[in-house]
Amino acid sequence: MTQEKKPLITIKGNREGITLIIDDEVPFQEALSELKDKLISTQQNNNGQAVSVNVQSGNRYLDREKREKLRDLIEEDNFFKVEGIETNVMHREEALRLREESEIKINNRIVRSGQILKVKGHLLLIGDVNPGGKVMATGNIYILGKLYGIAHAGYQGDRNTFIAASYLKPTQLRIADYISRAPDYESDGVYMECGIIDEKEDKIIIDSLQLLSQKRQEISGFERRMQNG
Repeated sequence: MTQEKKPLITIKGNREGITLIIDDEVPFQEALSELKDKLISTQQNNNGQAVSVNVQSGNRYLDREKREKLRDLIEEDNFFKVEGIETNVMHREEALRLREESEIKINNRIVRSGQILKVKGHLLLIGDVNPGGKVMATGNIYILGKLYGIAHAGYQGDRNTFIAASYLKPTQLRIADYISRAPDYESDGVYMECGIIDEKEDKIIIDSLQLLSQKRQEISGFERRMQNG
């Protein structure tokens, strides 16, 4: 009995378009060859509009050159539009960069006037930020102390970041490209609250840690630690 040959390319349709699953055990050029035949067959069934395509390459590493070849082949005749290319593996340098950006950097100090504390990743500061001091992080900022100076979370553009402190009376809060100055806060400051971007109001708002934990699941552990001292 002849065993049926495993397809190198599997096509799955959905409401948004199609998903192309590429067998990660075959040579890349062989997969490209079959992909071209599959696309020719598939484009005969569409209505003339460009179909959205998501590519899944499994455990095959795709460098920039291979990604460009895939994209050029799929979009060659303008019948398809690549929305995303997913792979389960990444280059070591990229993995190290992502790890650095997701790490929590712990600092036990006071940031005094004229000083700047800047980190990649999330910042956990155990201490105060005095007036004239500044803390910056590509991720979230957690301050187990008093924030009187400037705090800038997501300074590389991440608007989903936030700033949490035991006591908030900052000179300025910044999240990505949003800025909120001192007049936005109560004159006496606030305890155990966070600054976060409100998309509807299109500005930074102050919210309680309790409510914020429902919006940003990743802070739940920190919230419990801060509230319990």
